[in-house]
Amino acid sequence: MSNTPMAASPLTRAVLEIDEYVSGLGWDQPARLFALVDTARLRAEQPSLADRLGPGDEQAATTLTPIEQDAIPTGKPLDEFLGTIAWPDSVAGCALTVERLMLPPSAEAQVPQDLDEAALAAWVAKHPERQEVRMTVAVLRDGARDSALRLRAKDSPTEVLTGSALVPGLAEALTATFEA
Repeated sequence: MSNTPMAASPLTRAVLEIDEYVSGLGWDQPARLFALVDTARLRAEQPSLADRLGPGDEQAATTLTPIEQDAIPTGKPLDEFLGTIAWPDSVAGCALTVERLMLPPSAEAQVPQDLDEAALAAWVAKHPERQEVRMTVAVLRDGARDSALRLRAKDSPTEVLTGSALVPGLAEALTATFEA
C-alpha cells in the first residue's frame, strides 16, 4: 500500500491496494476478482496469517484485506459469471479489476447504429481516440462503493482517478453478488 493515502477510507485504501498490485502485473491481464475481509476478523480467525497482514495496530483494526479468488472463466460473459457468485458471511465486500477500451464522450455521436456487441467492440478497438483503461471497482455489503481508474497512457500511481460513481454499472453488478 505504498501509494495509498492513509487518510482514505478503508474501502478506498483496498481499491488502491488492489490497483497497485494489479499494475505490478502489467497490462493485458485477465479480469481478477477479490474478496474483501475485515482485517481484524481475519487476524483473529487465522492467527497463522498475522505476520503476512502486517502490524496489528489501531489502523489495521479498520482495514480490509483483499484476497484474490480463483481465475474468472474466460468463456463466460462477465455479467453471467457475476450472477453465479455467492459470498459467505465472513466476506465484507468484493472487488473486481478489468481492462477495457473506452472512448471520450465526444465520440458518442460517431457510434454507428445497430451494431451488435462484437461489431461495436471491433469499432471501438479501431477508433483513433480509444484509451485503454483498467478499472478496479469494490463494494461492501452495506452498499458502500469505490473505484479506481488507471489509463494505460498515464500509467502512474499519481494518475489514478478514484471515486464512488466512476463505474456505476459494474458496482451494481458486484453489489448484486451479496443479494441472496
